[in-house]
Amino acid sequence: MEHLTLGPLTRAAGTVRLPGSKSISNRVLLLAALADGQTRVRDLLDSDDTRVMLEALRVLGVEWRRDGQDHVVTGSRGNFPVKAAELFMGNAGTAIRPLTAALALQGGQYRLSGVPRMHERPIGDLVDGLRPVGAQLDYLGNEGYPPLAIGTGQIRIDAPIRVRGDVSSQFLTALLMALPLTRTASGKIEIEVVGELISRPYIEITLNLLERFGVEVQRDGWSRFVLPAGAQYRSPGEIYVEGDASSASYFLAAGAIGGGPVRVEGVGMASIQGDVRFADALNRMGANVMAGSNWIEVRGCESDDGRLRGIELDCNAIPDAAMTLAVAALFAQGATTLTNIGSWRVKETDRIEAMATELRKLGAQVEAGPDFLRVTPPAEWKTPAGGIDTYDDHRVAMCFSLAAFGPLPVRINDPGCVAKTFPEYFAAFGSVAS
Repeated sequence: MEHLTLGPLTRAAGTVRLPGSKSISNRVLLLAALADGQTRVRDLLDSDDTRVMLEALRVLGVEWRRDGQDHVVTGSRGNFPVKAAELFMGNAGTAIRPLTAALALQGGQYRLSGVPRMHERPIGDLVDGLRPVGAQLDYLGNEGYPPLAIGTGQIRIDAPIRVRGDVSSQFLTALLMALPLTRTASGKIEIEVVGELISRPYIEITLNLLERFGVEVQRDGWSRFVLPAGAQYRSPGEIYVEGDASSASYFLAAGAIGGGPVRVEGVGMASIQGDVRFADALNRMGANVMAGSNWIEVRGCESDDGRLRGIELDCNAIPDAAMTLAVAALFAQGATTLTNIGSWRVKETDRIEAMATELRKLGAQVEAGPDFLRVTPPAEWKTPAGGIDTYDDHRVAMCFSLAAFGPLPVRINDPGCVAKTFPEYFAAFGSVAS
């Protein structure tokens, strides 16, 4: 489908069962592949990014199979059977970065590549963290970016490993997941984070899952992490993947804009995902929010005009879901300012630039900076002549479905890009929006 026209919509109400979290799914798959024992993974996300990870694990000799709705992974005890392989990683950052770190410690010869956009997404800070300990990694194209060649390095860790934290939290996640497999004389490994660590909730996901697989990490704030060396991941036997909190944001925002109630199931107050705090942001904007351990429900505002109100928000805790707030801001009274979103610029596209461009097409006034976005609602809504462009970015496509609650129809170009994390998104959105 080249494009999809939505709206104008006037009402949102109903219940949506969320697909599994991408961030949790790919972490669990890699940990299960490295663990001792067999892991039954329930509610795994079925999407382009998880298929990329599953195929890479298959190429590396890791045994896994489908059993009904579950995936059963037989762990390799930290040692992938295949020692020479070429891996195509698509545009899956949650797959290529932790796999790069894990493969650098395997004593094999590997090549990792992806789609053209992946070759524009930085990986240099991860490489810089691994090279000092003896890992052999070489760039096959532009310095600091995939594709990569990984060789047989002599790993020796006798000093803290330093990694930047202000570009992507995935670099730290990759090191946290891979380094416990190495051995040191001291029996421990230290990681020091240089600069402010962004997207901290994603590190909390990583630490939580490491513990589920038997490895406990000590940390000093967000600047220093101490890992056990020579550890062995142990399968928990069975693990459930939470519903995706980032995907929940579109439906919760629809409930706030379209009156509701809209309930999402599969994620709630017991979630280990930071994006669950998106519900708090909606509450600050005036929406009525209720939640349980495994569900969240949102109704419209109780203000006299029924409109949300603009807010200023530090989005470090909700980097992906914050994109949804940028579109919800179209329906608010006053401007909405989103700060600490610099990581948007190195995602599937430059999301700050993409969101600013497409919001302006609808008539919004937008101010964009290196790490912030300020959105003032349209004085007069406009219909973009060519529709809303999505930049092959699933979250841009899903965010702008909410613009259909405005007074004019909205055409979404290349809606199929949502297959990266939520192939059935538009059907699910249509089940609650009318």
